[in-house]
Amino acid sequence: MMKANLQLGQNLDDYSAFYSLLDDSRAGLDQGRSRILDAQLVLLLSNHIGDMAVLRQAFALARVKLDMIRPDPDSVN
Repeated sequence: MMKANLQLGQNLDDYSAFYSLLDDSRAGLDQGRSRILDAQLVLLLSNHIGDMAVLRQAFALARVKLDMIRPDPDSVN
């Protein structure tokens, strides 16, 4: 069985429409409800992907990018 890899190249047909959809989905939500929406999207899309190897790659990359964008103030360099 071939190991699947996370698709990192451009894969959306219309990035503008995607970001509009993402922004519109949060319209009128407070921060707490927006976070719940994000969690629901992660669960739904993870179920759709269904491949644990791909999901592990995605979660690991998201964590690395998070640390690059907003480092943990409690971490020691």
